[in-house]
Parts: sequence; structure tokens; C-alpha cells
Amino acid sequence: MNDKLRAELVALSHRLADVARTETLQHFRTGGLEAANKLQTGFDPVTIADRAAERAMRDLIETARPDDGLLGEELGNKASKSGLTWVLDPIDGTRGYISGTPTWGTLIGLHDGQSVIMGLIDQPYIGERFLGGLGQAEFTGPHGKAKLRVSKTQQLANATIFTTFPEVGTDADAQGFRAVAQQCQLTRYGMDCYAYALLALGQIDLVVEAGLAPYDIQGPLGVIEAAGGIVTDWQGGPADQGGRIVAAATPELHAAALERLLPYV
Repeated sequence: MNDKLRAELVALSHRLADVARTETLQHFRTGGLEAANKLQTGFDPVTIADRAAERAMRDLIETARPDDGLLGEELGNKASKSGLTWVLDPIDGTRGYISGTPTWGTLIGLHDGQSVIMGLIDQPYIGERFLGGLGQAEFTGPHGKAKLRVSKTQQLANATIFTTFPEVGTDADAQGFRAVAQQCQLTRYGMDCYAYALLALGQIDLVVEAGLAPYDIQGPLGVIEAAGGIVTDWQGGPADQGGRIVAAATPELHAAALERLLPYV
């Protein structure tokens, strides 16, 4: 891939995040936002903001790069003619969004048919953006710009671990998480995609989850790998199609987490 194309794709990813910000912020904490339930059993909410943000991003891609593929949480799939597919989650953490917590985000991944080559996590309300891939590993926020770099933590005993359990995954998945978490220094819950952003920023060390779709993980995967971290499934295999996920700051920490998860694979 040449430098001109790289620059074009990075610029487009920022434009996508910008239009999603507009759509999501106009409904956030405004009161009276209705959420439909996508499940017959349980609660998986979707709002007008989810659909409007994804539509705005898809329209922009269709105009700028009509041969690229599309995979979105709310509005379906479109096959790629160019070899590149944009993977979109307009609001990752809709439960948090409708509750008013600023831990949700817009996720954008770019897949070349073999792997994720770029990812973006955007938190519109606090104005933070995390971009990784195609030569980028950058954070922008209220304090300005900084390079993304994972922590150097190597031992579970020194690690901070995050998850969205028990909201996602099964009881058996949660048992696997607890097997890792009980060895860690600090455990926090319910952060959705913001946990992955904090891992790429070097603030935390480990994320263990399950039940994820491709659009839940491809954006974070691109960001974390560009920051020097590792993202796999619970068996150490590719994570781009979702499922059970381990994201770690260092190879040593990753290996330790996989060892603790082995009985639950």
C-alpha cells in the first residue's frame, strides 16, 4: 500500500468518526431517548442514534470509496470489490449510552481480507480519539496529542484487568474471566470499548471478554496492536472475527492469562 492511499484511509477514518460524533452527541443525555430491545430474552438496546450514526458513516464511505466493503452492527453487510472492508459499530456500549455514562464509543475497523490493518476508537462526549494502524498510533484528547503505547506489565499480580462481564458472555465464560482476575491486582467492570482504549494508552494491562462480534473487536484490535499490545482469542488464535477475546499489554502477561483460561477453552 502506497503512502498516498494510507493517508487517504487515515483521513477518511477521522471523517467517519467526526460524522458519528455529530449523530451520537445530539441524543446523548438529552432525556427521553427511547431504546428498542433487539433480544427476545435479555436486553440488547438500540437507539435512533445507533442507526443514524452508522448511516452517516456508510453514506460517507459510499461516496468516498464506493468499491470498499461494509460490515456494520445495525445496517448489514456489503461485499468488497477493492479488497478493503470497513467494520463499523456506531455505538459500542449502548447500555452505557442510554445510562449517560461516557464509556461508550464509536468503533471503526479496516480489514484487508486477511487481518485488521487499522482501527479507531472514538469517545465523543469527552473528546478522546484513539487511532492505530497504517503507521499511526496516536491519541488525541483534552490534553492534546500523544503516542499510544501499552504498559510494560508482565505479571498478573501487578496487572489491572477490565471486562464487560456479566453483561456479555455466558456463566462459563465468566468463570474463565474470574480465574484470571483473581490473580490480578485490580479488577474493574462495565467499560465496553473504553477498556481497550485505556489498554492502548498504557493505563491498564489486560482485557478479557467473550461473546463479541467482529464489529466489537476490529476497531480496538487495530488500536491495541499499533500500540504494541497483543489481541487473540482464548486459544491464542486470531481475534478479528470476535468470540472470546484476550487483549494484553505484553507477551508475558498474555501467556499468563491464556494459561489461566486453558481449563475453560
